Amino acid sequence: MKLVILDRDGVINEDSDDFIKTLDEFIPLPGSLEAISRLKQAGYTVAVATNQSGISRGYLDIDTLNAMHDKLNGLLAEVGGSIDGYFFCPHGPDEDCGCRKPKPGLYNQISQEFNTPLQGVPVIGDSLRDLEAARAVNAKPILLRTGKGLRTLASMKGLDNVPVYDNLSEAVDALLKNTFLKEES
Repeated sequence: MKLVILDRDGVINEDSDDFIKTLDEFIPLPGSLEAISRLKQAGYTVAVATNQSGISRGYLDIDTLNAMHDKLNGLLAEVGGSIDGYFFCPHGPDEDCGCRKPKPGLYNQISQEFNTPLQGVPVIGDSLRDLEAARAVNAKPILLRTGKGLRTLASMKGLDNVPVYDNLSEAVDALLKNTFLKEES
């Protein structure tokens, strides 16, 4: 199975330090829908792994989160794409759960759901916690400059040889050309 794991906020859709709390705030980044469609057309299984502590904080509820994912599914269907599974952590940073990235719980759930090891699986994110969780399961972390990516890039320590791309579209282009292993920066 060809699997790729995507973070959500800052990778697929716009991010906000104030959280994405409403359906109106869920706005896809330019080119992200088409990039996911290209992954699907190339035979990839696409999973989304996202921390959603806004649920624990009372900023949004599960129904709103599901409505955001329904909106994304509808927009993807228009361009021939889809998401094979959404995995989210609803806990806050102080709840010490095993599913909140940088812990690997969400990725382990994905591995179990799709019955596939994560060794070398591309994990595309915009934050250090995405990259750290990927490393914890021997996946291949990839950083985007979108979302919190520029801040992450400025503070990355111990994550040498992580490929960096401007956006999801560029990362998918490299993945599909199998050049991301050669373009590490």
